[in-house]
Amino acid sequence: MDQEEEIKQLVLDAFQDEALYDAYVKVAEEKVFKKGELLIEQGRVCRFCYFIIKGAVRSYYAKDDKEITTSFCFEEDPVFSLESVTRQTPCPESFEALEDTVIEAVSFNDLLVLRQQFPAIERLWLLGVEAYAIWLEERLHSLQFNTAKERYQSLLQKYPYMIQRVQLRYIASYLGITLETLSRIRAQL
Repeated sequence: MDQEEEIKQLVLDAFQDEALYDAYVKVAEEKVFKKGELLIEQGRVCRFCYFIIKGAVRSYYAKDDKEITTSFCFEEDPVFSLESVTRQTPCPESFEALEDTVIEAVSFNDLLVLRQQFPAIERLWLLGVEAYAIWLEERLHSLQFNTAKERYQSLLQKYPYMIQRVQLRYIASYLGITLETLSRIRAQL
């Protein structure tokens, strides 16, 4: 079982526990963000962990009137700034709904209580942080050592649905290339 499957199974198993389920439902709040709305704004402290029920979100850094896309999140993905939420410091990036998005929001303080009360939640947190660290290492390696074409092909292989749901300008930014370069790569394939 790979890490993603392990996390999904742990979620299914954990929420079979009635006490855990009841405690989670008391603190989770469903919210809707319209396309273009910000879930988290750069410079503000991230106080919530969001879990996408339906929709898509991108994270990006804004500097000198330029946006650099750093990640995309879809159904079942968590959305938050790990640095900001754990240190309670201003968030270095913004998180924007790319389509109308339904999420569950849990305050970080409530999540800390759940992690202390329920070992399964703590296990989920640790597995999630571990998966995020591995993803970051893979992304860093790809940006440093793979060609633009290799990065695009890898994205197509791992996330084929992304092309239908995300604007090409955001994908180009995520890959660290211009929109023109992405167009040339797409024409070659």
